[in-house]
Amino acid sequence: MNKSSTHWPTKVPVLIAGGGPVGMTLAALLARYGIASLVIEADEGYCAGSRAICMSRRSQEILGWIGADKPLVEKGLSWVGGRSYFRDREVLHFQMPSEPTQRYAPMVNIQQYYAEEFAHQAALAQGDLADMRWSSKVTAVRPRTDGAQVDIQSADGTHTVQADWVVACDGGRSTVREQLGLQLEGTQYEGKYVIVDVVQKTKREVERLAWFDPPSNPGSTILMHRQPDDVWRIDYQIRDDEDPVEAVKPENVLPRVQSHLSMIGENEPWEPLWISIYNAKCLTLPSYRHGRVLFAGDAGHLVPIFGVRGLNSGLDDAGNLAWKLALVQQGRAADSLLDSYSSERVQATRENIAYGAKSTEFMAPPDYGFKLLREAALRLSTENPALSSLVNPRQSTPVEYLNSPLNLPAQEAAFKAGARAGMPAPEALLRAGSAHSHLTSRFGAGFVLLYFAKQPGLPAALQALATSEVAGPAALKVICIASQGQANAHTLIDELGQAHERYDAAEGTVYLVRPDGYVMGRWREATAANLQAALRPLTGQPCAA
Repeated sequence: MNKSSTHWPTKVPVLIAGGGPVGMTLAALLARYGIASLVIEADEGYCAGSRAICMSRRSQEILGWIGADKPLVEKGLSWVGGRSYFRDREVLHFQMPSEPTQRYAPMVNIQQYYAEEFAHQAALAQGDLADMRWSSKVTAVRPRTDGAQVDIQSADGTHTVQADWVVACDGGRSTVREQLGLQLEGTQYEGKYVIVDVVQKTKREVERLAWFDPPSNPGSTILMHRQPDDVWRIDYQIRDDEDPVEAVKPENVLPRVQSHLSMIGENEPWEPLWISIYNAKCLTLPSYRHGRVLFAGDAGHLVPIFGVRGLNSGLDDAGNLAWKLALVQQGRAADSLLDSYSSERVQATRENIAYGAKSTEFMAPPDYGFKLLREAALRLSTENPALSSLVNPRQSTPVEYLNSPLNLPAQEAAFKAGARAGMPAPEALLRAGSAHSHLTSRFGAGFVLLYFAKQPGLPAALQALATSEVAGPAALKVICIASQGQANAHTLIDELGQAHERYDAAEGTVYLVRPDGYVMGRWREATAANLQAALRPLTGQPCAA
């Protein structure tokens, strides 16, 4: 993946600007589908500082598609909830949905540089299809009808590469976005937070911790997360009249950190690792596709850190885009399929921004009126625990793709529950032979057809579709989920009844799941015509029920 800087390709299928976790993950996903990419990263290595630290269950699943989940989960610190305090009184103890049979914890805390490393190693494991170039920067992008010409500045000079597709993953100050003359739209908040990583041993549980107007830092809001390597991540709000340049100087940061650590009884020796500053932004491009140039992660949208939607939404971009771009590049789908990437992920961003804005206005009130409302909510929560939901941080959850052009109406009226088209396919723990297997572990490569039955076995029409497990976005895997009996190559046993319940399944129910783990359509009884219509996106044709 790291080839000699003296040899540069003149033409590549996909050029990815930005080698952060989103760009690295996209490169690894494309490589799994046999698509080569050139990744351009300005830094000389992985990022410094914790940056994005909370990896959602959905992000862990996406990283699982490239084999990066195991090291991330082993290194990271899993958690399921958190506590909020008003001054010195607890006003909220929340827990995210979780149960023992889940494949992943709701959240894992881990520094961003580890996520980058694990995604990079996953890309390396795919062979030579992902070509990573450090200390190189995109300086110019000239779009063409058949792709784009990209100028790259590296230590050995300037190089021009023709790319069939360019994906901008180059962050909030995206050069690609600037080159195309595009601007993010939305709101930027004035409230600023200092971000500090410190090393200190602790025996506290791994939770999201928040203090509003704590005695240690009156008038401020403080967030704390434990991270691997005995690291605390501390975010605290500064006053509106404080100079941001002065605010990040160690002589101003360290006393505030010491005051808070002392207040909560963390008295072990500590030392700072990294200091930065942040202010919340709710910004997006109106479209993430501009001809042969696509945008993902912070290059296309900036959402507040509250609710941990930043990196998680970027990884969801990569998971949504990879299979579609692979199908188009392989000539198996018309490039109009990529329009659904933009419409789905812009919708997801707008939803993330709506929740993120509410969280931001509570965590860092933009004016006096919001401050009064927040204090009222916090005071009421100390007297009436039933009102603590007002303090809920609204953690990131997977988005439903409402009105996606890929959603099939199918036979929705026949279902009273379960996952509709456009929703993530639910998890279930199933028996596979003598072991157990999570259903989501079958997603992330090609399309998956789920057939529900009492006994193992597929109808003739579905048996003909059943194929061996071949990697690639156009592969179709057919799985029978039986209530009882013996598992085999195409059958999983639903001993716990989770799958039948969560899919509202009866005998003969069929679900079609996209390569990114989203439901595309469902039927009580699927005919050959249903299935032909369902697979039309592979040819770029409109879907039909």
